[in-house]
Amino acid sequence: MYNPEVFNIKNKKTIMRKVNLNLVLLLLLIINNACTQHQNNTNDTTNMEQIPKDEILVNKVLTAEEQASLTPIDVINILKEGNEDFINDHLTVRNNSERARDAAMGQYPKAVILSCLDSRVPVEDVFHRGIGDIFVARVAGNIVNPDILGSLEYACKVSGSKVVVVLGHEYCGAIKSAIDDVKLGNITTLLAKIRPAVEVAGNNFQGETTSSNPDFVEAVCHHNIELAVQEIRDKSPILKEMEDNGEIMIVGAVYNMHTGKVDFFD
Repeated sequence: MYNPEVFNIKNKKTIMRKVNLNLVLLLLLIINNACTQHQNNTNDTTNMEQIPKDEILVNKVLTAEEQASLTPIDVINILKEGNEDFINDHLTVRNNSERARDAAMGQYPKAVILSCLDSRVPVEDVFHRGIGDIFVARVAGNIVNPDILGSLEYACKVSGSKVVVVLGHEYCGAIKSAIDDVKLGNITTLLAKIRPAVEVAGNNFQGETTSSNPDFVEAVCHHNIELAVQEIRDKSPILKEMEDNGEIMIVGAVYNMHTGKVDFFD
């Protein structure tokens, strides 16, 4: 005979068994996740310990004495070595909080890089540098103007940097826009500073002289870098004198988007 009270008791027992089973399963899941996380952390530590010591580069903020001891050639070699580290994904151990504190009361960068605005060219990373290592001046098309010249003069004459690098790059939007003679607001004035490179590149170029031709874009990029280097010498007597005295070097370089390699001009 059907007894509602007995049925309800049986139902409650069934529900409680299901609840208890779910709690057990949940507890097992939590334990499993904790073990997995611990294993991952252990693996991370093990992997770190397995990295060859010659691939772990400890990098500290440069001191005034260390900066003074460097020659321009030393700095260029350091930048080249840093670029190789960037290309090969070598690990650099940096305590950025400590570096920020160390650099707070003074800075002694090795070089100043005049780079394009392009977000695909992370200058400090490209040369494998950290806080306090290099000055970076960024402007579309890595063009030269009085403000840029003042910044370069400050970096070298006041703060002791040994090298000025004008860094261009492949597939530069400013270069393409200058080739197309784009007119748009203040961009027009900026692109006018690149137009001389377009004209020089077009003089002896064999092929289509348009922004759709990668070879022509590359040619203009190279001429734009060379003209910027020359403009720095022509328009900054301070930097020209420092270079003539062997205190600094002013060089051009181009960044390869595909490989990450920076090729310095002779």
